[in-house]
Amino acid sequence: MKDVVVIGSGPAGFAAALYTARAGLSTTVVTGAQLGGQVALTWEIDNYLGFHGDVSGAELIDQLVAHVTKFGAELLYDEVVEADLSGPPHRVRTASGDLEARAVIVATGASARRLGVPGEEELIGRGVSYCATCDGAFFRDRDVLVVGGGDSALEEAIFLTRFARSVQVVHRRDQLRAGPNLQARARRNERIGFVWNTVVEEIGGRDKVDRVRTRQVDTGAEEERGTDGVFVFIGHIPNSTLFQGRLDMDAAGYLTVDERMRTNVPGVFAAGEIMDPVWRQVATSVGQGSAAGMAAVHYLDETSG
Repeated sequence: MKDVVVIGSGPAGFAAALYTARAGLSTTVVTGAQLGGQVALTWEIDNYLGFHGDVSGAELIDQLVAHVTKFGAELLYDEVVEADLSGPPHRVRTASGDLEARAVIVATGASARRLGVPGEEELIGRGVSYCATCDGAFFRDRDVLVVGGGDSALEEAIFLTRFARSVQVVHRRDQLRAGPNLQARARRNERIGFVWNTVVEEIGGRDKVDRVRTRQVDTGAEEERGTDGVFVFIGHIPNSTLFQGRLDMDAAGYLTVDERMRTNVPGVFAAGEIMDPVWRQVATSVGQGSAAGMAAVHYLDETSG
């Protein structure tokens, strides 16, 4: 029996674990398949307060691990395959066995929707990115592509013009899905161009991205284009499948919480991108995780015999 089980090992999960472990609660973090979540794939971190040097996402995660384990949190390098939240105690089943907990904090995050083309996975963190706010500054005076045509794609394209020499928006249709105000802003920006009716078929480069192969959907014509980076914004998928029918969520699958990070199930809290479709930053996830951890501490204080 654990006091707290945290599901997920991104910034939100580690922040929650820090607060529960420091409060003297036995805390286990089930890391999932990717220790650190999406941030572990980020080139460098320079938009998280206090980390303004050359700190990679992986290095940041190493520091978070050291911090939470210092206060006694246990890391279980495993994946959750089932969650019975009908307790307390709540039961979390992993590939290697079962855990019981008086409180559970869900911090499973969201996954950027991938293009699914050759070269994409191999070049993540080496020119392929899913977060302009995270990585845009590393493309100063470079030429980049943005794939997508919705609000997120145009917002990130506009943001990238702070750094990049040129931003080409590649969209599979001949009309954007973004709102009219965003479209107008993007069209007015002299650094932004548009490549219509086109999809990316392959991302190339030896040690970093230096080209893509594109195909026109109407003619089938293929073209190789030089580029220094590919930013993909075709949506995010909250990692909430485990909790369908167990926790309340919105139509897109993001868990719904109140102002104290509480889900609809007593003793179950959520933080980070699993409940945040808007900000998706290390700093906001840490804040949400800290709040969830404190809320779990208060809950256990109030319900302990």
